[in-house]
Amino acid sequence: MPRKPAAEAKPGEANRPVSLKMLAEYLDLSPATVSFVLNNAPNRSIPERTRERVREAAKKFGYKPSHIARSLQGSRTFTIGLLLPEIGNGYHSQVLEGAADVLMKNGYFFLTAHHRHKVDLVDEYPGLLISRGTEGLLFIDTHLDKPPSCPAVTIAAHAPLAGVANVVLDHERGAELALGHLYRLGHRRIVYMRGQEFSSDSRARWEATLHVARSLGLTIAPELVMSLDRDSHSPELGYERMQQLLMRRKDFTAVLCFNDVAAFGVIRALADAGLRVPDDVSVVGFDDILAAEFYTPRLTTIRQPLQQMGAAAASLLLEKIKGTKTAELTRIEPELIERESTAKASAAKKKT
Repeated sequence: MPRKPAAEAKPGEANRPVSLKMLAEYLDLSPATVSFVLNNAPNRSIPERTRERVREAAKKFGYKPSHIARSLQGSRTFTIGLLLPEIGNGYHSQVLEGAADVLMKNGYFFLTAHHRHKVDLVDEYPGLLISRGTEGLLFIDTHLDKPPSCPAVTIAAHAPLAGVANVVLDHERGAELALGHLYRLGHRRIVYMRGQEFSSDSRARWEATLHVARSLGLTIAPELVMSLDRDSHSPELGYERMQQLLMRRKDFTAVLCFNDVAAFGVIRALADAGLRVPDDVSVVGFDDILAAEFYTPRLTTIRQPLQQMGAAAASLLLEKIKGTKTAELTRIEPELIERESTAKASAAKKKT
């Protein structure tokens, strides 16, 4: 009967990766035999049935041979793995910059992989990074179904996982700032934009928006809800949705966007339809990416301190690697940045 590896025998040590020695003990084989099989080394004396047992056990416990283990000989790598949907987007790049500054300051190298929200890549990449010697993993806007077998921290993951610290924005406060701003300006007929289902912020932000709207006595009319769906970070997403709504000739005085990039598309669609921002329609974005201050008109938005979030997550991860107990949830406060894309609702529009 194969013996259980130490990692399975001690469930509390969920962040401890399964080693070659543990796998060999579980299979009642020598480490050399297990290594021969997993590294596809030539050895004709190992029966095929034994090879199958080794491969099955490695898959069961998520073990992958380390490409650098022989050269390191037990030394630390000071390497971190970073997983995110894409590298070029303003949101992700600013979070990454904040994390990178902390890691470099502390003498850590990092490997970055982007997955485009593809489930198979999200499942596969953590193991690949661990096999390349990473001591911990940092996930940005990435949905995880199970904790990885090493210290880990997530940013904007709203499904809690045992042993994984999470850094999130206070979306309730963000909704209060955005809707409160529009409400004080006299806006009541507001268009609401929902984010893509695969974005980890979408559900939390939408639920917060619904809650705050009810508290202000605002009605969210189904015909004034726009939902983003495609995996794209182009202003075209907001442009297309606003064009479709304008074709239905719905009256509204303001638009609350899921992010700044979509807001840029919304403003362009309104301009193409002969509507002025903010004279005819006010627009509020979310994130405060670098381009928001230089767009025309300058965008009113909810600022996520993106670099601060990345820095906080990286600091938490380094503490977890040291074995320090950390908070499971860290909330970051947003801020309303008032610029040129919002104004008081006109008397004529408020009557519609």
